[in-house]
Amino acid sequence: MADWNAGQYLKFEDERTRPAIDLIGRIPLTEIRNAVDIGCGPGNSTGLIVERHPNAHVLGLDNSPSMLAKARERLPRAAFEEVDIAAWQPDERYDLIFANAVLQWLPDHPHLLARLVSFLKTGGCLAVQMPNNLQEPSHRLMEKVSQEGPWAERLASASQAREEIGSFEDYYSWLQRAGCSVDIWQTTYVHPLADADAIVDWLRSTGLRPYLDPLSPEEQSEYLRRYRVEIEKAYPAQQDGKVLLRFPRLFFVARRQ
Repeated sequence: MADWNAGQYLKFEDERTRPAIDLIGRIPLTEIRNAVDIGCGPGNSTGLIVERHPNAHVLGLDNSPSMLAKARERLPRAAFEEVDIAAWQPDERYDLIFANAVLQWLPDHPHLLARLVSFLKTGGCLAVQMPNNLQEPSHRLMEKVSQEGPWAERLASASQAREEIGSFEDYYSWLQRAGCSVDIWQTTYVHPLADADAIVDWLRSTGLRPYLDPLSPEEQSEYLRRYRVEIEKAYPAQQDGKVLLRFPRLFFVARRQ
């Protein structure tokens, strides 16, 4: 995929940061010497770690130059590196590995989680949040529009860009096998947004990217037009004119024994 658009992503910064706030609040560590924020994006989640653990050495990792530029601007004293998380092999072990809204882009979660846990110190935590919204209208309609347009063949694999999220039992079992105690839960956030255009605008910087990136600018405009029509039908306006975007997210905090 093309590089992320950090400015587009940050249009909904408050809503995107809420899950990271909830996740960091469940981490049972009182003292952290070193932490890494994988898939740190523009640094909004990294900033939470820095604020909560001001004496820790905090490293942010991402594969997007645009996101890293924003992160460095936001947190000039923190360390950031451009890294492919799938191939990341650190030289040290961490008290905390924080992964907010990133692991859904990586495959083979049983192997991935075991690998990440191996980078923790004994007693360290892997804290993860992943969108679990592939069955929501917002995402089912992406696939519907992709199959009905002249771009159907080119977008045939777009839905495979994200890993299918497993069940509570899956993640509990995988993490226990990796030698962890596990705290796991799911929260459905309900975001009141201005209108259907706001839902489309939100998703342009995340879920829609695998569908838009292979298209020409003209095709992108037509895809978004058709998608917006479907979104407007699926998310009716409330009494105040706003629409409610349901957004389920899966969380877990795994502590290495």
